[in-house]
Amino acid sequence: MWILMAVLSAFFAGVTSILAKCGIRHTDSDLATALRTIVVLIFSWIMVFVVGSFESIYNISSQSLLFLVLSGLATGASWICYFKALSVGDVNKVVPIDKSSTILTVLLAMICFGETSNFLFKIISTTILGIGVFLMVEKKQGENVSSQRIWLLYALFSAIFAALTSILAKVGITGVESNLGTAIRTIVVLVMAWGIVLLRKKHKGLSQIKKNELAFILVSGLATGASWLCFYYAIQNGEVSIVVPIDKLSILVSIAFSFFVFKEKLSKKAFTGLCLMVIGTLLMTFSK
Repeated sequence: MWILMAVLSAFFAGVTSILAKCGIRHTDSDLATALRTIVVLIFSWIMVFVVGSFESIYNISSQSLLFLVLSGLATGASWICYFKALSVGDVNKVVPIDKSSTILTVLLAMICFGETSNFLFKIISTTILGIGVFLMVEKKQGENVSSQRIWLLYALFSAIFAALTSILAKVGITGVESNLGTAIRTIVVLVMAWGIVLLRKKHKGLSQIKKNELAFILVSGLATGASWLCFYYAIQNGEVSIVVPIDKLSILVSIAFSFFVFKEKLSKKAFTGLCLMVIGTLLMTFSK
């Protein structure tokens, strides 16, 4: 079941990237992130009441609560960096960098949780995945060095914070129902996202958001909520070092849609990198 949930998480995460890209063509990425978080928050708390886990909120230990808050902060930082990168760079270039968080996550999971079964197999798989990511990082035609540095830097920070999110969340949801844990984390992300919007006075742009972009932003929030619920169920019941690589297969969904929606084509080098990323991810999955 947890492997199935990881696969569903990957699908919804892949769809999220495309919907979000459509929603931030003219809308500020920080403002879009804050709006999306409202949808995710509502969605996640509805699920809490549907599964009837709200009463268990009083039984959450202080340690679990601390790590849920920390993972929420890491998620907020990852989101802000990721959607900023998407607003500047191409989907098929930003997403692979973001997915490189798998490498750091696997290494941290081995150290923090002792997930060292099939150690050599996991190291080889991670190396293949890393080579694939490297091959997919290409400079866009006509793109200046400054522009490339911006989206690349944001994408790298997104990956780092995403890796920290998985590790912190694994600790935070120990003994906590996964839907409830997701809902609590989302509160932290919401406060962080809107805090940035208000500090930078970007809320003034709310009235200028186009209706079609607002629709894409809100639907991307629903996709994110679905992805989160599946993902945190998976890491609660399975191995982080396996769940995360499966979740990162969302890159296939993202790149497929980016080709049909944005006409973003892959070079032979980038396609080779994508194949290596998929091979590395599948090998990691079969290492269970």
